[in-house]
Amino acid sequence: MALPAELAARSAILRICTRCRTSPLLGSQSIRANGFLPSRQQQQQRSLHQPRIANSPRSVKTSVPRRLSSGVAQPSFSPGGVAAANRAGTAKKPVLQPDDLFHSFTNSPIPEIRRRAAYIRQHGSCPHPDHQPGTGGQPPAHVDFECPDCGIPVYCSKEHWADDYEAHLEICDTLRQINEDDHDLRTGRYFPEFEYAGPQMEEALVNMTNWDTFLYTRNFQAINHDRSMRQATRLLTFPVTVASVLHELSPYSYKSDGRITIEGLKSFSALRYTLHPPKSGGGTDIKGLRPEAPPVRLFILGARAESSLPRDVWIQLAHLFPLSRFHLIFIGPESMANRDDEFPLPPRTPSNRFGAVVEDRVWPSMKISTIVDYYHNIHKTGEFYPYDPYFDCFVLFHPGLGHPSSSHEWEETIPMLLETKAPVIVTGYTQADMDRDVEWVNRTSAGEFDILMEPGENTFRSLRWDLNDLDPQDISAGNWGVWAFRGKRYETTRKSP
Repeated sequence: MALPAELAARSAILRICTRCRTSPLLGSQSIRANGFLPSRQQQQQRSLHQPRIANSPRSVKTSVPRRLSSGVAQPSFSPGGVAAANRAGTAKKPVLQPDDLFHSFTNSPIPEIRRRAAYIRQHGSCPHPDHQPGTGGQPPAHVDFECPDCGIPVYCSKEHWADDYEAHLEICDTLRQINEDDHDLRTGRYFPEFEYAGPQMEEALVNMTNWDTFLYTRNFQAINHDRSMRQATRLLTFPVTVASVLHELSPYSYKSDGRITIEGLKSFSALRYTLHPPKSGGGTDIKGLRPEAPPVRLFILGARAESSLPRDVWIQLAHLFPLSRFHLIFIGPESMANRDDEFPLPPRTPSNRFGAVVEDRVWPSMKISTIVDYYHNIHKTGEFYPYDPYFDCFVLFHPGLGHPSSSHEWEETIPMLLETKAPVIVTGYTQADMDRDVEWVNRTSAGEFDILMEPGENTFRSLRWDLNDLDPQDISAGNWGVWAFRGKRYETTRKSP
């Protein structure tokens, strides 16, 4: 029997797609969780943290919706639920065994993967030089032949595959890994890697040197297989990437070999001052009340998949900064896409001018708002004014700033981000994708911004590779690279006579 924890976390990886505006998967239906019946104590604990949706026309389950490219939202993810169900013997019997994960996409025992193969054949183009303009003389052709080594349609014919075999070998092993990882998510096995760690012990410091030290010092369950590590990091890369830049124990530093610039040291030190406050001596009674700082606002612009991740994934931010409060604000025209259980959207009213979906009890120190609109439209109204570099930060996950199909959507937004003087953290899929974004910002806003963090590979990138169904030769990793910038601050200087 499928479990809520498995469905929420596994399915979030299963069809997560942030690379394109449209889904490469067609015609899927919402999967409803038929989870085990929790104990009375578990029900009481769960009700304490049930999110409250502001201005919603009907009851909504939004504690941990997941982002699917084809439009599915799942119910809440309860930590420990998978383990409890596994001990009770209610876990679903695996469809495939761990040593039987490799199958060609076309002949896969999983119907969804067979549909994906059909989509790739319909849209993917053969990369053989004969089909390149001005070289081969042959018209473009769709892929139709599956490589027997990776099981993915990659060429239009066996002849072109054999003729271009040396070039294909460069990515063949990675494509096979993608093949097996996709089948692994659909086996129905027990997924201990989707059970996330709870609050951090005050006496234990987090080591953010790499994924291994992070998971160990955060007291995650031991992950002993590379495939399980890839599945776990595919979701955790979003909050941990942000935390790795803002945390006082960040792996990025201002040194001769570091990537943080002097301007970055100024901006990130301001945020770290807020995120790591000193002990106030406060208590739970009236005499122990102390003034509290406002929550740190993380504006996640152009939100797509990240807006619908299981909420236990984003709660990891609260665990890493236990003395601070967060307000995550997902903004973008696709920020509520594929969250079926939450439609229709709340109406726009004087008290909720942009029809925001507010999840008020995700965690005692975290609130999440989702707004389906472009940021520049919101900025013009002054909805979130004033902006404070001590409390505000913008995050752009794979924004495609320099991509021809999406750069026009950012032309009006970037100047407004520079006006706020708040740091902007940006990630990219590949080195080329990140360099293209940096070059676009340099070209459109030259002299108006400061680099806070030099572009480079992200220590906490997703270890799992993703396949672009529109181009089987295009493989990438979520949040592969990270860099940061902000609007330039002009300071008055005295000129000697």
